[in-house]
Amino acid sequence: MKQVKILAQFYVDLLVKLGIFRFSLLLAAALVALAMVVQIGVTFLLQGSMRDVEIIRSVTFGLFITPWAVYFLSVVVDQLEDSRQRLAKLVTKLEQMRARDMELNQQLQANIARLNSEIEEREKAEEALEEAIQDLENEVYHRENAQVAVAEKSALLKSFLDASPDLIYYRNEKNQFSGCNRAMAELVGKSEQQLVGLTPWDVYPAEVAKRIIQTDQELFDVNTAMTDEQWLDYPNGKKALFELRKVPLYDRNGKRLGLMGFGRDITERKKYEDALEKASSDKTAFISTISHELRTPLNGIVGLSRMLLETELTDEQRGYLRTVHVSAITLGNIFNDIIDLDKSDRRRLELLPQPLDFHEFIEDIGNISQLMAEQKGLRFDLEYLTALPKNIEVDSTRLRQVLWNLIGNATKFTKQGGVILSVSSEIHQHDAEIIFEVEDSGIGIPKAEIENIFAMYYQVQQGDDNLHAVGTGIGLAVSQQLIQLMGGNITVHSEIGTGSTFTIKIRVPLVDAVVEEHIVTEVRPEMTGLSIFMVEDIELNIVVAKSLLERLGHEVTVAMRGDEALAIFRPEDYDLVLLDIQLPDMTGFDIAQQLRKKYQDLPALVALTANVVNDKTEYFDKGMDEVLNKPLTVKAITSVIDNLVLSCSHELDDDGLIDNETDQADTTSVSMIDTLLDLEMLTSYVEIVGTEPVYTSIEMFEKMMPDYLAILDSNMTAKDQDGIKFEAHKIKGAAGSIGLKHIQQVAQKAQSPELPAWWENINDWVDEIKYSYQDDINVLKTWLKQQ
Repeated sequence: MKQVKILAQFYVDLLVKLGIFRFSLLLAAALVALAMVVQIGVTFLLQGSMRDVEIIRSVTFGLFITPWAVYFLSVVVDQLEDSRQRLAKLVTKLEQMRARDMELNQQLQANIARLNSEIEEREKAEEALEEAIQDLENEVYHRENAQVAVAEKSALLKSFLDASPDLIYYRNEKNQFSGCNRAMAELVGKSEQQLVGLTPWDVYPAEVAKRIIQTDQELFDVNTAMTDEQWLDYPNGKKALFELRKVPLYDRNGKRLGLMGFGRDITERKKYEDALEKASSDKTAFISTISHELRTPLNGIVGLSRMLLETELTDEQRGYLRTVHVSAITLGNIFNDIIDLDKSDRRRLELLPQPLDFHEFIEDIGNISQLMAEQKGLRFDLEYLTALPKNIEVDSTRLRQVLWNLIGNATKFTKQGGVILSVSSEIHQHDAEIIFEVEDSGIGIPKAEIENIFAMYYQVQQGDDNLHAVGTGIGLAVSQQLIQLMGGNITVHSEIGTGSTFTIKIRVPLVDAVVEEHIVTEVRPEMTGLSIFMVEDIELNIVVAKSLLERLGHEVTVAMRGDEALAIFRPEDYDLVLLDIQLPDMTGFDIAQQLRKKYQDLPALVALTANVVNDKTEYFDKGMDEVLNKPLTVKAITSVIDNLVLSCSHELDDDGLIDNETDQADTTSVSMIDTLLDLEMLTSYVEIVGTEPVYTSIEMFEKMMPDYLAILDSNMTAKDQDGIKFEAHKIKGAAGSIGLKHIQQVAQKAQSPELPAWWENINDWVDEIKYSYQDDINVLKTWLKQQ
């Protein structure tokens, strides 16, 4: 069967190869030949012979029938082969389609499985999404609530920060502002939105910005908080001293974002500190004044008692007088200790070197020391070990104080023997080294105590041996400080029962000569001949003040009570009124207030007080034009006359001139109107525009001056000379615009730091502006009324 299939396939392949026609001819020929062979073989087999006719018949029949049969068979076979090939192709395609279908079916199954999985996952995702949406909605709800809470807290925090009077601000590491509170915005004159992104260079003056940037960088370098003090200017020019505290600013991850700054206005504290310093200075001045005033009679007691000791006296009288003499000297030394204690506590001991005749100085020391030693029956020797310079430059008062202290101590602690003051020097070309040695034969100082004797308030305790040496325990401490200020030193050598030696070494400049200075008090002729009304209740004060004023050429009327003063006073009769503050029935302030209510035009009212005056504001607020301390001095009273009496105007007539019946004082006061006011400018201005614009300008000036003075005060507290100059310049211009010549001139001085002793006088000039401008305005208004 297999061979048949092979032959059939060979048959078909040959058919396809040769084609139907050629194959048919070949097959027909083959069949004819086969038929002939078969016929011949069968005939020979059956008959044993073969005739030609039979061969021809057989060939003819075969040639006639066989081609058509072969052709038909070939066509059928060809059709069958073609059908087979098409079928084979169809089968192949079908198999391919089946394979593709199987593949697609597999893919479909996979897609279905994947789709089912995706559907399942999507369903799960939808469920999760629904849960997430629900959670998100809950989170949004809570976040909205949280945002509302945060916003409320942020608004509350912002309100709290804005309500704070302290500066609060943020800067990043590029020194740019990131935010601030209202106080900071007011300081720089910009809103928070305007400030964000700016640097200190854009906000502050260059010098201030430089320091702020420098401190910012120091904070970033060390990464720790720091504090600094800085004067800052408000937009209106007012200065304020701020204590600036800067701290690093971090986020929640610990990354540094920049810095956060806090600024507290400590201007008032600065003023308070300055006031304390001034009060302390005033206290020292008061103590010095008291000491001076008490030392004057003490010096008289010492001098007179010394003179009396040289006269004939009984032993009892001499003993009493010697006690008086030594007591006066001791009291004077205690005054010195009190003053030096005050200055030493504030570290304000200072030297005022002046040319000194050194020889006379040593002789004076020797004379006084001789007297001190004699009072105790001791010997005093003054030894010149070398030649001494004639003239030196030194604070003689301080040097004398140190030597008196050492010699006084030596005398106190010596019962018998004596005290020796040895002086030597080593002279150089421009200076000299001076050596003082104070040696005594007293009780001596234990070695364990030598290190302590220069301590403040320390006193050596040696049983009964020093009970007579009563003192303050500050003399050696102050002496050491003074000698150290002179560039020298004090050393001590001592042995118990033998005595002590104190050695002083100082180096002082040499000078050619000593010129004595004389104080000359000059009273100008126009300062005499005034009529002065004085209210004082103490007879002694009346005698002292009246004798002084009459000696200066003035006429004085006295009232000893307030009611008496109010009864007899007539403003037109007097040029100056002196009011004691404490009276039996009322105060000087009460009198001043009643006078100002009763009279429109008054002479200057000046308070008299024995108290130390630190601030005159209280006196001015209560009706006084000036305040003087008792007892009166020529300088003080002449200053008041010059500034108040000669600067005050009396009543003018309608023409702006004094009445023919006015006295010399009135003539002087009229001339002083020209000192206070720029009459030439005012007269021409009023003639052109009238008085109404001047009144308007005065009103504007009065509104501006408090701000000007407040800023000027802040610059005074800051000791900012440029700021003082600037504000004084504005005041000068404003005063000049309304003809206040006196204020303009004082402001001109205040704005001129190049003037000699400008800083020493600036307080007085500022006070003069502060307390005089309103009086000058009143004079101007009075003048305008006459126009």
